[in-house]
Amino acid sequence: MKIAIFSSKSYDREFLNAANANRHEFTFFEPRLTRETVSLAEGFEAVCVFVHDKLERETLGILREGGVKLVALRCAGFNNVDIEAAKELGIGIVRVPVYSPYAVAEHTIGLILTLNRKFHRAYNRVREGNFALDGLLGFDLHGKTVGVVGTGRIGICFIKIVLGFGCRVLVFDPKPNDELAALEVENVSMETLLAQSDIVSLHCPLTPSTHYLMNAQSLAQMKRGAMLVNSSRGALIDADAAIDALRSGQLGALGLDVYEEEEGVFYEDHSGQILGDERLLRLLSFPNVIVTGHQAFFTREALENIAQTTIGNLDEWQQNGACENAVK
Repeated sequence: MKIAIFSSKSYDREFLNAANANRHEFTFFEPRLTRETVSLAEGFEAVCVFVHDKLERETLGILREGGVKLVALRCAGFNNVDIEAAKELGIGIVRVPVYSPYAVAEHTIGLILTLNRKFHRAYNRVREGNFALDGLLGFDLHGKTVGVVGTGRIGICFIKIVLGFGCRVLVFDPKPNDELAALEVENVSMETLLAQSDIVSLHCPLTPSTHYLMNAQSLAQMKRGAMLVNSSRGALIDADAAIDALRSGQLGALGLDVYEEEEGVFYEDHSGQILGDERLLRLLSFPNVIVTGHQAFFTREALENIAQTTIGNLDEWQQNGACENAVK
């Protein structure tokens, strides 16, 4: 198949080419796939896209007119694709449902430990010869209550890690994972989870029902001074409400690997520019906020799995006109 690969970086080319072994004909494009760049896909049978590519109805229509019959997502989430429009147009959508839940869960732990023990501040101090401990006081994770919203594969991995720290774990999920039965966790309401948790970690998908799950009302329900961490999708959190909660002290710390307006910002080097996103700049100004650039997935194992699953999806679709990992 002739496939146009958008939002491609050097590591995408490395891992996809290795997994492909020349079975499919790849053309790599650095820009994101949007209404403005969709003309690049004309004449291709499929497009391969990532989290920041925007496949709205109009864009999908142009893709179909240009010969595209398949969209291969290099990620698990598909909130950036108009699924109904794709179905009407006869365009298949396949995804990578699992790549490395360990990668995301472990990165989330890294955010928690950094926020708690101020590793980032200690690192900078020591490099300047300052070994004072003032301002670096943290707390024991052991014995703390951790609330986990979402019990998919990543949520389960995260739960197992925090149980290893000796934490009490509360979970909320309308459709809880069967694996929870074997773990020492408590299924509770969202209100109870927010009220009792010292740390709240989000591991649920972005859907209409979870959009701004953490808003002014839910942030006010949290234990005062608690920590909130999001390594799922940016729009789970109302950033303006989070800023207000940080200012008031209601929210004690915030760790973000994702951000609602990250498109066009994350995955790019803006070090020589002034960021135009005032909301992001305000978040970065808080000493109790850590932001990483949507890198929780970024391990060698995850990239290998993403590439291998993507190639497998393309092979299966080409052979059968259907795929086990199709979005239905």
